[in-house]
Amino acid sequence: MTSRVMLISPAISEALREARFDDGCPLDASGLRSAKAAAGTLPTAHRLWSSPTVRCRETADALGLDALDAPELAALDTGRWRGSTLAEVGAAEPEALGRWLSDPEVAPHGGESVAALCARAGAWLDARAAESGRTIAVAEPEIVRAALVHALGAPASAFWRTDVPPLTAVELSGRAGRWNVRMGRPL
Repeated sequence: MTSRVMLISPAISEALREARFDDGCPLDASGLRSAKAAAGTLPTAHRLWSSPTVRCRETADALGLDALDAPELAALDTGRWRGSTLAEVGAAEPEALGRWLSDPEVAPHGGESVAALCARAGAWLDARAAESGRTIAVAEPEIVRAALVHALGAPASAFWRTDVPPLTAVELSGRAGRWNVRMGRPL
């Protein structure tokens, strides 16, 4: 039995444009237009999921997907850094930011570590391996990164070495505990 999982990153939002830790902002007008333009281009799926974040829900809706919320696909909890830009955090807490970017086990912001995020995304992906057919999920870019780390058997430190552009699809196919990856197809 082969399982296919398509992970779609959300369309562009102000937070993504500003390199700001997610603060629940919606898609911007350009992102909404792009997602609506891609509606109808996705393959048929047996299961449809979405991160419960605003930008993922709006992307799923614009794509015409009647997706169920999957709490496991929620954004990385960045604790007190939520809503701040990377530059702001770097200016206010340079040592903490440096530790977080270099050690996947560290969560100096009071939220979730990258290692914990990779474990969460990996558990969700492994559960899909038991399901035949196609699953489509609109997921935060960091969830897509974490799923790739897991699928490739890479260390959590590889998390920062993958870029996930807005409104792109990463496709995984797997069986018997092994995943193959098809990278970043634009919608």
